[in-house]
Amino acid sequence: MHEVDLHLHTTYSDGTLTPTELVDLCARKGLKVIAISDHDSTEGVAEAQSAAIRHGIEIIPAIELSTDVPDNEIHMLGYFIDMEDTGFQDILREFRAGREDRGRKMVERLDSLGMDITWEEVERIADGAAVGRPHIAQALIERGYVSVWQEAFDKYLGRTGPAYVERTRLEPEEAVRVLLDNGALPVMAHPLYYEREDTRKLKDLVTSLKEAGMVGLEVHYGEFSGSEIDMLANIAAELDLIPCGGSDYHASGKPGEIIPGEAGPPMSTIEALREMKGVARAL
Repeated sequence: MHEVDLHLHTTYSDGTLTPTELVDLCARKGLKVIAISDHDSTEGVAEAQSAAIRHGIEIIPAIELSTDVPDNEIHMLGYFIDMEDTGFQDILREFRAGREDRGRKMVERLDSLGMDITWEEVERIADGAAVGRPHIAQALIERGYVSVWQEAFDKYLGRTGPAYVERTRLEPEEAVRVLLDNGALPVMAHPLYYEREDTRKLKDLVTSLKEAGMVGLEVHYGEFSGSEIDMLANIAAELDLIPCGGSDYHASGKPGEIIPGEAGPPMSTIEALREMKGVARAL
């Protein structure tokens, strides 16, 4: 089991555990350092930090931002977020407002397809968090239109689905700049979701993001095979990027979901991030 998990979600985005519940689970799994990396929100971090005191777990304030490239998307993680940065929080509020507008439009499209889903149902499921597609997927499950999240995405909510709505576009380089302006450390999340077959294409993208200021690459990801992890580790080493990683745990109930402790980087990654953060503060 691993002692570090740098990719975790709570009820403040599309996870199903509260920050306290998630920290308690991580403690039971023997984790020492974790990052709360909700989508477009740092609101769960303070609760997680309070819960972590009794367990002696270190909480790294983090964020996950979604960005767009042609016919695909790239997620960018940011570590050691300055949560008191009002300009950054204003940007996150804009992102969340865009998510809500997009969610409403997707619910309207589902209604036009004959599915009796209401926005109030989706808000109830989100329970105060920024509404995302997983909450809409859960509404479809509860109404009996699909059985699992993946079916909802495959049939309706994915990029080629009839209910899909484009979000406000953010380029990966823009996300890197937003994070750097905050003082955070930008890291590309689950890079093989972008490109699994063409290693050169992937490396070219990672190189361009490194040139934009990205400092790390999510190498130790729960859904990647040993050979894939080795390939990503080689790219990270060649480009002098910090090899990060985690479970990307949502407590979704999906069969085979990677849980905290089953995937993550070594403690040396934390040391490298701390050192890099010290450099960033000095600039």
